[in-house]
Amino acid sequence: MDVKYKRILLKLSGESLAGKAGHGIDFDTVYKYCEPIKKCVDAGIQVAVVVGGGNFWRGRSSGKMDRTRADHMGMLATVINALAVADVLEQQLGLDVRVQTAISMPQVAEPYIRNRAVRHLEKGRVVIFGCGTGNPFFSTDTAASLRAVEIEADIILKATMVDGVYDSDPKKNPDAVKYDTLSFQEVLSRELAVMDSTAASLCRDNDIPILVFSVDEPMNIYYAACGEEIGTLVKK
Repeated sequence: MDVKYKRILLKLSGESLAGKAGHGIDFDTVYKYCEPIKKCVDAGIQVAVVVGGGNFWRGRSSGKMDRTRADHMGMLATVINALAVADVLEQQLGLDVRVQTAISMPQVAEPYIRNRAVRHLEKGRVVIFGCGTGNPFFSTDTAASLRAVEIEADIILKATMVDGVYDSDPKKNPDAVKYDTLSFQEVLSRELAVMDSTAASLCRDNDIPILVFSVDEPMNIYYAACGEEIGTLVKK
């Protein structure tokens, strides 16, 4: 299969790593997502990954916490997921992987340094970014957009639990209409659930497309990286 993108930023939700359990990490599920990442690397595609933390922590779960402290807890959750994905890629699939975190924790991972991340990618290593942006009040979607801009990724592949972007929630509305393509302006003006507005605006301003697709079929990650017409493509 021909490769369309040289460098991709894959956004994986924390919830997707939990599998059917709905919480924690299901390593059989993680392995299924890591297999297509290996296929991408073997095909010469440079792969960076941003992981969420929703399988462990979702914002102020109690509703009473200080927002900054709650977001810091969420950042730590993303590090757990990043290390889990890195371990499967390394131990079971034989890839070279580096975890970089936006909050310094040198005993656990490298600090995020843009030039070093790019160099790892150029050497064929998978780079996994943890801790989001390192700042509270920003989602991991925004972190994915920011890292994609910084490493000059060709596209963001957002692996979700639905097969694209709809005009309404397809789980609640059986008549929901799926979009094949959208502009960033349409996403923002219609408040479609692609990414939060900060993330979408950042991609729009820096001309980085987003492909939203279902990860129920994990190999879609590889197909998306090769430019197959799946999901919904958001672009200028």
